Amino acid sequence: VQLVESGGGLAQPGGSLRLSCAASGFTFRFYSMNWYRQAPGKERELVASISTTGGSTYYADSVKGRFTISRDNAKNTVYLQMNNLKPDDTARYYCSTSIARGQGTQVTVSS
Repeated sequence: VQLVESGGGLAQPGGSLRLSCAASGFTFRFYSMNWYRQAPGKERELVASISTTGGSTYYADSVKGRFTISRDNAKNTVYLQMNNLKPDDTARYYCSTSIARGQGTQVTVSS
């Protein structure tokens, strides 16, 4: 069972990044998926979740209207499109499901 995130990096305030999480070792389409983030000195925050078919999503208030979670069950991949990034979005972003969590990808928002 493995989850591998990619797509993090440095972005300017107001910029965009798209995170990807590739899953392997389990039947991806049977599991809802989540994106979490954790900044130094802060608690881990659930950013977004998506149901097995993608028909239901959840967003934290802090990212609502700016981030979009999606999935491609044919590619065993979940995405997090992040627009209008703010410095407060700086954190390590992890994808997870009930049976696994990835190593994370760093997102830094700074001018």
